[in-house]
Amino acid sequence: RAAKKHGIMPIGFISAQLEPQRKLPKGNITFLLTDIEGSTGLLSRLGDEYAVVLSEVRKRVRTAVRKAGGHVVSARGDDTFAVFDRAPNAVKAALAIQRAMQDGGWPDGVDDVRLRIGLHRGRPTLTDTGYVGISVHAAARICFSAHGGQIVMSGAVRSTVLDELPDEVGLRELGGWRFRGLPEPVTIYQVEADGLLDD
Repeated sequence: RAAKKHGIMPIGFISAQLEPQRKLPKGNITFLLTDIEGSTGLLSRLGDEYAVVLSEVRKRVRTAVRKAGGHVVSARGDDTFAVFDRAPNAVKAALAIQRAMQDGGWPDGVDDVRLRIGLHRGRPTLTDTGYVGISVHAAARICFSAHGGQIVMSGAVRSTVLDELPDEVGLRELGGWRFRGLPEPVTIYQVEADGLLDD
C-alpha cells in the first residue's frame, strides 16, 4: 500500500516481473540431477578460472534441459537439479548434456570436465521453496553413485521409458543398491549410447 501511495515499485515485484513465471510440474515427475566429478580438485587446480568452467557447465546443462522440455529448479555449487513431466524427455536431456560435455572448449589446462547424471521418478510435494519428499533424496543419492560421464537411472524411470527409447539407446542393469536414508534397495540402470563412456 505504501508503495502504491508513493508510486514506488518494490524490488521484489520488479524481480518477479523480470523473470518469466515458472510453472513447475506436479504429480509424478522425473528428476535429473548433475554433479561435476572431482570438482574440488578442479577448483584447486584452476583457482579463479573454475568460475568460468562452472558457468559453462551450467549453460550446457540448462540448454539441454530446456530443449527437452524440462525445468531447471536449482543450480547450487557444482550440482544442477531439473524436473520433467515426461521421463523420456529427461533421458533425451541427459544424453544431450553428456554429448555437450564432450565438445570441449574448456580453459587451458583442462582436458575434459565430467558430469555424473542421475535420473529418478517420484511424486514429491511442491512447496514455495521447491520440491520436498523422499523421492528427491533418492534422486540425489542415485546421482552421486554415478561416475563422471555416466548416466544412471532408477527402475522407476526405466519402467516408464522402456517402450520409448530410441533403438541406439540401451540400458544395462547394475544391480540393487542400498542408499543411506532409503528404506529399500534401488535397482540402478546405466544408459548406454554412442559417444558415451561405458566402462
